Amino acid sequence: MLTSIAIILLLGLVTGWLFSKVKLPSLLGMILVGIILSPHCLNAIDESILMISGDIRQIALVIILTRAGLSLNISDLKKVGRPAVLMCFLPACVEMVGTILFAPVLLGVSVLEAAVIGSVIAAVSPAVIVPRMIKLIEEGYGQEKSIPQLILAGASVDDVFVIVVFTAFTTLAATGEISASNFLQIPVSIALGVLLGCAVGMILVSFFRKYHMRDSVKILIILSVSFLLLEIQNRLEGVIPVSGLLAIMSMGVVINQKYSVLAKRLSVKYNKLWLGAEIFLFVLVGVAVDLKYAMAAGVAVIVLIVLALLFRMTGVAVSLIRTKLTKRERVFCMIAYTPKATVQAAIGTIPMAMGLKCGSIVLTVAVMSILITAPFGAICVDNLYKKLLTKS
Repeated sequence: MLTSIAIILLLGLVTGWLFSKVKLPSLLGMILVGIILSPHCLNAIDESILMISGDIRQIALVIILTRAGLSLNISDLKKVGRPAVLMCFLPACVEMVGTILFAPVLLGVSVLEAAVIGSVIAAVSPAVIVPRMIKLIEEGYGQEKSIPQLILAGASVDDVFVIVVFTAFTTLAATGEISASNFLQIPVSIALGVLLGCAVGMILVSFFRKYHMRDSVKILIILSVSFLLLEIQNRLEGVIPVSGLLAIMSMGVVINQKYSVLAKRLSVKYNKLWLGAEIFLFVLVGVAVDLKYAMAAGVAVIVLIVLALLFRMTGVAVSLIRTKLTKRERVFCMIAYTPKATVQAAIGTIPMAMGLKCGSIVLTVAVMSILITAPFGAICVDNLYKKLLTKS
């Protein structure tokens, strides 16, 4: 296990550095390392790491979403109210519609199977987007119109929405039954997640003001509380839907709002934590990619993913109607909302595990969506943000 950890960290660092030197996102090098080390290629990672890879990816997401919350200001979120709400679900819905329209024609699947495929690939990747939007906030790009905050807010809820829809479609495909209560879980999960996170954030602010301790200790407390919030989500699953990740992000927002001096100091600490967490996250995303399915993907799968992305961009454009954003800023938002990685790696194998007939093709599309959109989105954002956004 320790050898695997050393290999992941060292190769992740080296390839990330090499890719950044040739003006490519470091995450591409990390994903590539994961693909090469995976059981589907060299099989160089210990089984014990593979068994907890989902938990490790979750820890990395906790770190970056907490960091995002510590960067978000409620006044900035108020500026982007309506479009931010639309970005939470409209691009994903439009992308699913596009998949339902074209997947039966291109892949020969049924409409329901196309819906399952659409719900797998419709989620945006916070792991790709969030660090880049934080960087934009720190550098002051798009700040005047709160563009990074708009994308951060939308991306944080988008995943919750898509995963609930995915659960409903896979249940329908497996049992032939679907309940309206499945879809009612979406607003309930979001609302309870935000309320829980705000309440916990207020308690932590009060605690940190009352008791003096090192910032490093505060980080340990916040991380522990974050893990407990995820456990609350897991324990209440099937009883009361609560989004643990949204609660974590909301907790960070409240800390920033009520104790901004501390939030700035904690952000520096979380940036350092992200250095290692990013390597584990993207290497393990690469490990989840089975090249066998990528190799089996024909032109039809690639065409479907491109068409789905165009539908998604249309959904973003519609969400931004009647805003003061310029054409360049709208184009940036459309591009920034394309990357997929973590959600697809997490749920892409579920239809196959459930024994659904479409399981193999769903996994193939999920794998290809990661390999195509994560590089595309990351490269475009990294190279275009200075050209498309204004610095305040």
